[in-house]
Amino acid sequence: MRVAVVGGGIAGLTAALELGDRGHDVVVLEGSARVGGKLRSGEVGGVGLDLGAESLLARRPEATDLARRVGLGDRLTHPEAVPAAIWTRGALRPLPPTVMGVPADLDALVASGIVSDAVESRSLPAPDHDVSVAEFVASRVGQEVVDRLVEPLLGGVYAGHADRLSLRAAAPQIAALAPDLVASASASRASATADGPVFAGIVGGVGTLPQAVAEASGADIRTGTTVRAIHQHGDGWRLAAGAVGAVQSFDVDAVVVATPAPATARLLAEVAPDAAFALAAVDYASMALTTFVFDEVLDLPGSGFLVPPVDGTTIKAATFSSTKWAWLAESGRTVLRASVGRAGETQALQVDDATLVAAVLADLRSAVGSLPEPADHHVQRWGGGLPQYDVGHLDRIATVDASVAGVRGLEVCGAAHRGVGIPAVIASAQEAVSRLLDEAGE
Repeated sequence: MRVAVVGGGIAGLTAALELGDRGHDVVVLEGSARVGGKLRSGEVGGVGLDLGAESLLARRPEATDLARRVGLGDRLTHPEAVPAAIWTRGALRPLPPTVMGVPADLDALVASGIVSDAVESRSLPAPDHDVSVAEFVASRVGQEVVDRLVEPLLGGVYAGHADRLSLRAAAPQIAALAPDLVASASASRASATADGPVFAGIVGGVGTLPQAVAEASGADIRTGTTVRAIHQHGDGWRLAAGAVGAVQSFDVDAVVVATPAPATARLLAEVAPDAAFALAAVDYASMALTTFVFDEVLDLPGSGFLVPPVDGTTIKAATFSSTKWAWLAESGRTVLRASVGRAGETQALQVDDATLVAAVLADLRSAVGSLPEPADHHVQRWGGGLPQYDVGHLDRIATVDASVAGVRGLEVCGAAHRGVGIPAVIASAQEAVSRLLDEAGE
């Protein structure tokens, strides 16, 4: 069977690998000049590092299993056991134990100074319908916990806002804590300590994973090849792809669409209109990641910090990467990353790189004290990079699934569906290929 995979991010490349391993002829069509999507590595000041995501959730197996499968198993590593902080109320304050921001130890929370008043926990049953994360948490442990803990943690994952994000889609771990959030969070944290590290990384950067998957897949990978239309053609499919004025036709037996929701909606408009309509409703947040390399080994407090949006800073988080990852510390230099941008808040991003870098450095110096001038820096902008799982998201995705299921030889996958984390995106691709091959009788 000849299959076209539209999109060369980690979802599309995983789909290509799964299909190739089963003996199918695969062509991957990627509109940009490179594969990998939001996973990207590069060099800043002579140091090779990640310019996108730098860690994998280790308690889901899909990403670490994929790394081993494509020959990167001996490069898997875990972050150093260094505490993180919340920068709020004018100081870096220790991040108390939480489950996605829900406190697991109220005494530690109060002692941290993150909240101004004692937190009272109310036991309430989980609702039988989807609600926002903010509504669910605030009614049980108060608005200040939402503002000072949940918001910054969710902001790091989704670049979104707790009053819009779906409890069921974006924070099922929090939903599972009902009826008594604090007691359940405490029990969950206690049992989780036996499960090993939460996160993993790859020596050389997570951004090296896509190229390894691409090479292992054996697929015909075409970059700079934007897919402009897909149509059913006889018993199969015909895709029109390429630069304006040089569009080619690709005839295949099946198609896996692994692009962001807006592009997928455009491609499915004729063949699966209900899916296209549902995906067109998925909003996206833009963000920028600034990376600094300092020649000195700086004494920085912990592994980094999160910032509540109520504090009105430019940055929403900072990671002291050379403290967090031993392989970066070996460079003998300091690597520091800071992220900017939340859904609907574009003003901070609508400046040139020099202005953005100056604002980020000012925030970092306010948080950690004096910093020397960096030897080098890099600004990576991810426009429309993170899908927003707003309230009702799972209903929209159920509509997508039902619509696509009625079209033979078509599947969709990616971060817009059932998880933005790398393991979840990989799983979505694997599940899409399984459905496609089940339909073909394999």
